[in-house]
Amino acid sequence: MDRAYALRYRELYEHHWWWRAREELILETLRGWKGPETRGPILDVGCGDGLFFEKLEQFGRVEGIEMDPTGIRRDGPWASRIWVGPFDESFSPGKRYALVLLLDVLEHLPDPLAALRRAVELLEPEGILLLTVPALPILWTSHDELNHHYVRYTRSSLTDLAARAGVRLLSSRYFFGWTVPVKLAVRVEESLLSANPAPPSIPPAWLNRALYRISRLEERLFRHIPLPLGSSLLAIAAREAP
Repeated sequence: MDRAYALRYRELYEHHWWWRAREELILETLRGWKGPETRGPILDVGCGDGLFFEKLEQFGRVEGIEMDPTGIRRDGPWASRIWVGPFDESFSPGKRYALVLLLDVLEHLPDPLAALRRAVELLEPEGILLLTVPALPILWTSHDELNHHYVRYTRSSLTDLAARAGVRLLSSRYFFGWTVPVKLAVRVEESLLSANPAPPSIPPAWLNRALYRISRLEERLFRHIPLPLGSSLLAIAAREAP
């Protein structure tokens, strides 16, 4: 991730409509899959400064690993639960997890297959993996370059990656469907004009609220009707049956 972006990540996560709407969707998805009776240890891969930990605690005790230490406060409230280092075989927490989260992580990695394999190795036998990724290669813009992305996924390409990693997708769905034409327009504009990528900023309060509400309305309307397209993709997965 761009350093300036990383340093502003806390502010964006706490206030920007995109992060707020994504968090609500993830929490709703987890409540549908995990009740109080299935509480267990949780690993948040790419957890940053533990910004999601407090909300995740309702599902179990949370720990995390972060590959980029830029935004981590050494004196932060969750610092003792965050490992800093690569997410590979060198990460050996000495336990397995009921839930592993990979929230917009795979697209940053040169070897997402190895990371997904490591994630499933760390799952308890009945554990689940929840992941989100940016969707649709046609929506590639300078924002992806700023974020040091390698790829944007489709449901088909994510399913293929999961199968090669020994992961069984239990469900997958696009979200932020309403942003697709917006991002297409940005791509067209950037193809005509020289792009000068800059870290995202929080829109004016009225617009930030409106975009959040549009995202939440879309989620309510299409909760039981899969969107055919979206700028992001969410999946729930488990170990392949032996």
